[in-house]
Amino acid sequence: MSEGVASSRREPLRILTLDGGGAKGFYTLGVLKELEAFLGSPLHSHFDLIYGTSTGSIICALLGLGHDIEHIFELYHRHVPILMSKRLVRSRTAALESLANEVFGDASFSDMKTNIGIVAVNWLSERPLIFKSSVAQTHGAKHSFVPGFGVKVSDAVRASCSAFPFFKRTTITTAHKENVELLDGGYAANNPTLYAIADATGPMGYATHDIRVLSVGVGVYPPKKRMLVSLAKSIPFNSISLLQKTLEINTQSMDQLRALLYHDAPTLRISETFEQPEMATDLMEHDIAKLNVLWQRGRASFARNEKAIEKLLT
Repeated sequence: MSEGVASSRREPLRILTLDGGGAKGFYTLGVLKELEAFLGSPLHSHFDLIYGTSTGSIICALLGLGHDIEHIFELYHRHVPILMSKRLVRSRTAALESLANEVFGDASFSDMKTNIGIVAVNWLSERPLIFKSSVAQTHGAKHSFVPGFGVKVSDAVRASCSAFPFFKRTTITTAHKENVELLDGGYAANNPTLYAIADATGPMGYATHDIRVLSVGVGVYPPKKRMLVSLAKSIPFNSISLLQKTLEINTQSMDQLRALLYHDAPTLRISETFEQPEMATDLMEHDIAKLNVLWQRGRASFARNEKAIEKLLT
């Protein structure tokens, strides 16, 4: 049995969860930049469990491997506008694969410095599939556990980000020689907080009052007006609006369930709503000026929540 991340019990257990949302992850990074400065060192050393979906999975994996926010922001700043500006599904998918391989290389889930969970969806079974780094997180089949099902971090992240139909689905081969076709984890849990708490209060054995959860979203924005284009060239942009709405509904539903099922688990959610017309955007945003504004809004959101964060974590 492979155990993955070594896990010593610490109370309270600190959990960080990161929503999906494509390019809007710039907002998440703004919040985390200030959080890292507040805590004084890389975030993997302050959180015992980090969960991420889609763009949140990229950040989650990089945090788990020990990277600081400045490095992650530089990667996003350099690569996201190029990736999201691709017009064809095959070009976008190829760019995502190339980026994942470049950023993560041969890193495995055994390399994680803290426990993580990355959410994807099994296309055939229509059930969530969660890549986990530690046997302590498993709800069953502990004796056959392999961190991240034995796949590379790059493949798990790519799967979690495969927002079909804007990206092709991702096929992985597990350590048990199973071929599994996956798509974006946002279809199951764009806000992965509920799954993280389930790990903590289930196999990890924590009482709800002994955990502390910081949930960071990507913000909510006015819809972006786009011109429809020919299907032969790309997917109609009204499909982007539909996917956007689907993910936002999923996010709110998961948060309502979390509040109902784990109301006594101290939780702080940071994801502000912006109503100004100039803030209109979506998950495919590639205007670097707009993305920098999201980064700034994230930092400002932290400042507005700093006292609550201090109370939660210290």
